[in-house]
Amino acid sequence: MMRAVGVTRYGGPEVLELVEVPRPDTGPGKIRVRVHAATVNPGDTLLRIGDLDEVLRAGPLYPPYRPGMEAAGVVDEIEPGAATDLAVGDRVMTVVMPIDSTGGAYAEYLVVDTDQVTRAPAGSTHSEAATLPMNGLTARLALDVLALEPGETVAVTGAAGAVGGYAIQLAKADGLRVIADAAESDEALVAALGADQIVARGPGVGERIRRWWPGGVAAVVDAALQGREVVPALRAGGQIAAVRGWELPDPAALGADHHITVREVFVPEYTHAHDKLDELRKLAEDGSLTLRVARTYPAHQAAEAHRALEAGGIRGRLVLTFD
Repeated sequence: MMRAVGVTRYGGPEVLELVEVPRPDTGPGKIRVRVHAATVNPGDTLLRIGDLDEVLRAGPLYPPYRPGMEAAGVVDEIEPGAATDLAVGDRVMTVVMPIDSTGGAYAEYLVVDTDQVTRAPAGSTHSEAATLPMNGLTARLALDVLALEPGETVAVTGAAGAVGGYAIQLAKADGLRVIADAAESDEALVAALGADQIVARGPGVGERIRRWWPGGVAAVVDAALQGREVVPALRAGGQIAAVRGWELPDPAALGADHHITVREVFVPEYTHAHDKLDELRKLAEDGSLTLRVARTYPAHQAAEAHRALEAGGIRGRLVLTFD
């Protein structure tokens, strides 16, 4: 048996319960990870409130359903013949999807495919490493779907958040110029992450960006889900990478007076992108990516962590620990 944070009924943070469930067994090509840390992300609340009920009922899982999309810990068991250079005891991080057979990351043990797991960045804590897989892959995918050339300019909304911060740093590693939004209290943080220019966040952000780049930016990574607010920032033929699945409208409905392209960022596409995940590890090790933990909570305080997340103002990631 193992401890997990599960949902047997949908609702507010109070429905999250620490439960005992069977420990998963390995299988062909699988690795079992003893989880020490799992992050709390906005997407986790969708499972908790029931937005994923239809897909969960159609899948291989049974209640209690578990939220969580990324975790860090140590390799506990490797199925003989699995294609990996990892060994039992290695410190690792992994990305999972709660609707898949793995279940969510809020658990003491996860069984994953070998391409879902890689070494944790050297020198990181379990909590720090847990913030990287899903959040980093989301930022990586946003930039990949935009496919900008080095020297072009990208704007990032929600720049002080976990995805926005990684988007800034990955964009700089890709050779892009970055303009980012921030509250006054976050300006020093966003500057330290590498933004070339900072504008005030909130309504009118697109117009403020356009004042700094009169010709318009090539693209926006919209981590703050600003939607039509960012359209004025874009040049003719510009792009929006829509993070966390805001409803994709007809570009004409956004009020643009020139053609733009809205590109969806669907991070499950990178669940098995081992090369992308391991590249994030390398960038964290060389200092190009900053691993930011806002606060940690023991697993039995998952409800408190969700309340803190929904209260807003979190910089970095909240983390549940299974020690």
